[in-house]
Amino acid sequence: MADAAALAQLRDIDADELAAFTGWIAAHAETHLPFVAELDGQVVGAAWLLVAERVPGHGAPQRWHGDIQSVMVRQEHRGRGIGGALMRAILAEARARGLLHVTVHSGRRAVDFYLRNGFRQHRQLLLWEQDAP
Repeated sequence: MADAAALAQLRDIDADELAAFTGWIAAHAETHLPFVAELDGQVVGAAWLLVAERVPGHGAPQRWHGDIQSVMVRQEHRGRGIGGALMRAILAEARARGLLHVTVHSGRRAVDFYLRNGFRQHRQLLLWEQDAP
């Protein structure tokens, strides 16, 4: 992928880990879709859509959902609508693929951003986390 180095930089992945990251992108090309925002030929933001299949249900042999991951816009480009453009692109892809729903695990500072972009808090979403060693 041509943007692998820029995506790695956004994720704070060191140059010595770039080959492994590029390999990860290639190995996950069917399930982890990168969306890249560019200005003047420079990558200024990115977000990923994880597409996963759910267990079939009665009358629904295929059930797909999405999860937004690793949304990042460079500090100097924030507040210009770039993040919103990334969300519109991801949600358009989700609609085109017929995903049942899309989730996002947000940090506190970004909750309002996701609410402005069509997400809502859901009382049935529960979370289990691994205990720290």
